[in-house]
Amino acid sequence: MPCMTKPIVPSASPARRGALEWRAPVLVRIDERTTLPALLRERVSRSADRPLVARKQETSEVWRTITARDFSEEVETVAAGLIGMGLGPGERVAIMSRTRYEWTLLDFACWTAALVPVPIYETSSAEQIAHVLADADIDLVVTETITMAELVRAAAASAGREGTRVLSLDTDALHTITDSGRSVPRSAPAERTDSLTTSSLATIVYTSGTTGTPKGTVLSHGNFTDLCTNAHQWIPEIAMGRDSRLLLFLPLAHVFARFLEVFQISGQGVIGHVPDTKNLLSDLATFRPSYLLVVPRVLEKIYNSADARAGSGSARTVFRWAAKVAVDYSRSLDGPAGPSRALRAQRALADRLVFQRIRTLVGGNADWIISGGAPLSQRLAHFYRGLGIPVLEGYGLTETVGPVSVNTPRLSKIGTVGPPLPPVAVRVAEDGEILVKGPSVFQGYHNDIEATAAALTPDGWFRTGDLGSLDRDGYVRITGRAKDIIVTAGGKNVAPAILEDRLRGHPLISQVVVVGDKRPFIAALITLDAEMLPGWLRNHGLPPMTAPEAASDPSVLAALDRAVARTNAHVSRAESIRRITVLNGDFTEANGLLTPSLKVKRAVAVERFADRIDELYGGPVRAADTTAPEDRGSSASATNSAGS
Repeated sequence: MPCMTKPIVPSASPARRGALEWRAPVLVRIDERTTLPALLRERVSRSADRPLVARKQETSEVWRTITARDFSEEVETVAAGLIGMGLGPGERVAIMSRTRYEWTLLDFACWTAALVPVPIYETSSAEQIAHVLADADIDLVVTETITMAELVRAAAASAGREGTRVLSLDTDALHTITDSGRSVPRSAPAERTDSLTTSSLATIVYTSGTTGTPKGTVLSHGNFTDLCTNAHQWIPEIAMGRDSRLLLFLPLAHVFARFLEVFQISGQGVIGHVPDTKNLLSDLATFRPSYLLVVPRVLEKIYNSADARAGSGSARTVFRWAAKVAVDYSRSLDGPAGPSRALRAQRALADRLVFQRIRTLVGGNADWIISGGAPLSQRLAHFYRGLGIPVLEGYGLTETVGPVSVNTPRLSKIGTVGPPLPPVAVRVAEDGEILVKGPSVFQGYHNDIEATAAALTPDGWFRTGDLGSLDRDGYVRITGRAKDIIVTAGGKNVAPAILEDRLRGHPLISQVVVVGDKRPFIAALITLDAEMLPGWLRNHGLPPMTAPEAASDPSVLAALDRAVARTNAHVSRAESIRRITVLNGDFTEANGLLTPSLKVKRAVAVERFADRIDELYGGPVRAADTTAPEDRGSSASATNSAGS
């Protein structure tokens, strides 16, 4: 078991000329036997009869709890089945499913049997599946549905892997597996587990592929357990309390959700699963999570839905007043004097009139919200803190097992992604790139020596590709992706994320892609949020219309122009958006414009809408395009464009 050490005080210091470095404290030193199955064993030894998992009954809103001992026994039964199927140590098992209990069960069963689970996004194409099957040398695939199973079989055939075994949960995959383990000695799973060390391969996670072919990120048991064990000491408020409850609805194929799976199971609380966000509000109401894992878009949706539900007239006036009170109250918490007596009184009234209802929307029991995957606007962060559910914004990558840094209940600065999570070190290179080092950093890219070498500096720091800064207290700020930086024809460097993130907070807007590389000014492609559109139209006294109709409606375009103008107020003129075009369709995984982790595939979007981008500038890139026309003013000019 891990042994405790005295915390090491972090320090910010110049690593070399032009670089700043921050090393988080090492709170716990683990030994080589602290593997993923060892964390589950330790949980059972602490609280065998306490609930570990809650499973939603298919025909009701009731959640049935499973104790730590029962879950562990089921894990060992499935592990024995996998051994009985002839899978040897180190062989790979792919899981293709939405987030559900069986995913977590298979994960821990694979680890217990010294196998390597490999996630495949349920939305993956046949080509993507074939790449994973071949690159990871998959021996068995467990899918959620029969349809997925047939897709995998077709992909396997195209990759020359017809012998790959494929089972589906819909056709009793678990029963098939456990039946295979009837003759396996009960001691076999434990013997497999005991053969593992922290350096043993735990999983291969393929990057979501915003550009190019997804790379297989090799992660060890120690990558997970070292970070997880230290995180429990760093932020015990989240998962170490017996009342801790986490409802996972983000894809477990994504490494951050996977980390939280391990984090919660190795803590003291309960974990639940739902496959998507279709019934999220009712699921939150019945499960009552103590904390949530979300992407910023979810928080934007909750706010915009609350705003839309307020309707018009006095109710909407009250909501907007309450939202301002929440933001003002939160901002005052960061000042030396704190909230005034008058502001405290206003917040108490706003709480009775508005905030209680919003807290109910997320289950009525949430103490914290963990946000990652994309930047969260500071206004929204202040809003949620002001209404009583602080957002702990964090930052991480697949190559770092998720979190590199995160705001905590005790150490938090809105506008940052928090200080490095122990025992991670962060360095800002001379060119502004964020570099990371520590035991959570990946082992390399599977079958790709060149990509691995390119990802690491000569002295072993991982190049994240993200740009940012460190303040004197060790808090990390992310300003954008290095490869996404736009260089205008006039030589101005523009980080598109700053503009895109502000615009996406508008209830009408779903996605934004800022463009302008080698162009005389900055412009943007915008898609409308079809879900929020009806309420917005109703609240503004406009007749119902479809998203394609709204894309050319003067009132809608005028509202978008105003949103752009507000965004432009936060940047220089050279960085401001001068023109926008509204696409008829939205970006989705199905049309290839979003990754499974809901990131925009920028390069794909720019290529697909090249003609629309040229229309914004009056033609393709020209050598003479060096400055923006002066007669365009400071606000955007909106145009309609046929979408995807």
